[in-house]
Amino acid sequence: MEPALARSRHLTEVSRRRRMRLMIVDDSMVARAVLSRMIESDPGFEIAGVAASAEEAVHLLDRCRVDAVILDLEMPGEGGLKSIPRIIAAAAGAKVMIVSSLAEDGAEQTVAALALGAADTLPKPGTGRFNGRFSEILLAKLRALGPAPIPHVDEALARDPRLRAMPADPIAALGIGASTGGIHALNQLFAKLPAEIGVPILVTQHLPAPFMPVFARQLATVAKREAVVGEDGMRLRPDRIIVAPGDAHLAIEPEGKHIVVRLCHAPANSGCRPSVDPMMATLGSVYGSHALGVVLTGMGRDGVEGAARLVACGGSMIAQDEASSAVWGMPRAVFDAGLASALLSPDKIARRIAARTGEPATCR
Repeated sequence: MEPALARSRHLTEVSRRRRMRLMIVDDSMVARAVLSRMIESDPGFEIAGVAASAEEAVHLLDRCRVDAVILDLEMPGEGGLKSIPRIIAAAAGAKVMIVSSLAEDGAEQTVAALALGAADTLPKPGTGRFNGRFSEILLAKLRALGPAPIPHVDEALARDPRLRAMPADPIAALGIGASTGGIHALNQLFAKLPAEIGVPILVTQHLPAPFMPVFARQLATVAKREAVVGEDGMRLRPDRIIVAPGDAHLAIEPEGKHIVVRLCHAPANSGCRPSVDPMMATLGSVYGSHALGVVLTGMGRDGVEGAARLVACGGSMIAQDEASSAVWGMPRAVFDAGLASALLSPDKIARRIAARTGEPATCR
């Protein structure tokens, strides 16, 4: 094994064995105490700091290294939502987990928090909510985020010989799959993508159905192009973004002279609905060597089966790198399977897409 790659993987394994360091940011003393007790009940975590405001959190993060920040959205002063970019910048790679009564399914604040860079969200316990499993769900979500990445680990992986050659042929369609942390990654990607690339764009983001209309509106604003929730029979059009609905897989097939959406509700092997796999598989079947798939941050392995089909049909795959991922699960699965032609951050993925469409990348 190449020395740099061996050292990279050793450091990653060491980071996974150590306890995760957390900071709790909530103006309620009761909430801070309850969350602290829940977290300290698990030996895999430790509380490295607590703060009663976003401003205090930013100040503490200058001298306290943590792996994740648990952040409330309702606080005095600047508040949690507006402070997310500042906290992420001060946290030096730590993930932000929103735990707030405002983090309801489909709420504008929830999608806005994810768009600003929060890795995941969880509403605070309410009447009948979680059936007494709030602590279990919270700790599972924190474990999925994992320790903050070690700087420069991905430089070795980016040179790994398992990366496939990237075709130079122009693409005719683009498919993007994502899960945890994906909304922020999608925003970063589309912010650097040319306003027109001349090909249809499909997006499967793991979100509950109530989120989808809000997500599509937010994506349209950031991407500066039409974004709609997919409907069965909808035609693909250049530069239109079609988003998988929250309760069905997004697939495509030819219909006469057009390519149309086909929604599928059958169980996927990944256990996800929507699953990235049907989108990638049918993208490859329809467009062959002119299909380009992208798998962004997310836990699990959803997308790897579809990516295998896309690559077998002559298409190519790009995976998000570990350093820029909230959770390097789905992209890593594609990389480990030998299906990726590149490991890149979202802004660099946008440049690579632009290079395959003949359009120059832009700063907007």
